Amino acid sequence: MQAIETYFPNWRELTIHESSPGDRGASKRLSQECSNYIPTQFFPDQKPGSICGKYRCENLEALTFADESIDLHVTQDVLEHVFHPSKVFSEIARTLRPGGAHIFTLPIVNKTKPSSVRARMSNDGSVCHLAPPVYHGNPIDNRGSLVTMDWGFDICRHIYESCGLFTNVIYTDDISKGIRAEYIEVLVTLKPSKSGTTNVIP
Repeated sequence: MQAIETYFPNWRELTIHESSPGDRGASKRLSQECSNYIPTQFFPDQKPGSICGKYRCENLEALTFADESIDLHVTQDVLEHVFHPSKVFSEIARTLRPGGAHIFTLPIVNKTKPSSVRARMSNDGSVCHLAPPVYHGNPIDNRGSLVTMDWGFDICRHIYESCGLFTNVIYTDDISKGIRAEYIEVLVTLKPSKSGTTNVIP
């Protein structure tokens, strides 16, 4: 939430999309205080863009949002579970308004080596495991979410090669704010405004 408030102090007035939100922390605050907050989950058996309970059905690899319609995309520990991250980065860039951003977290487990793929999707829809399967909790699926990527800091290069946008990595280790853990990086991918400028931390 600190990164959102730093880059977008007017976040309550923006159109904010969050993929796979939780029920606490930043997700809860965004849902309560932002009038144009759009929470989404991916339901494979539902039509993309349809409303399923309190969520809109969206696949990050093929969003139904119009071009330049979202001010801020938020994902918290989601992008280690997608099969085609380059498609996700491209779709996020397409749907961001100029001056907007994707603010996100994910575990950067490869601190000193390049990102690596743990699982691929075959043409027939089956999963090909390249490493022993690992699953994280999933609020809408008791089976959990398969980890498909072990990300490294070269994720910034992956994003640029996918969509041409630059990404800042924010590392905050501040015990007074309750921030001290192994994975505390926050990444901010910025889309330049029409004038070519981006938001920067003061």
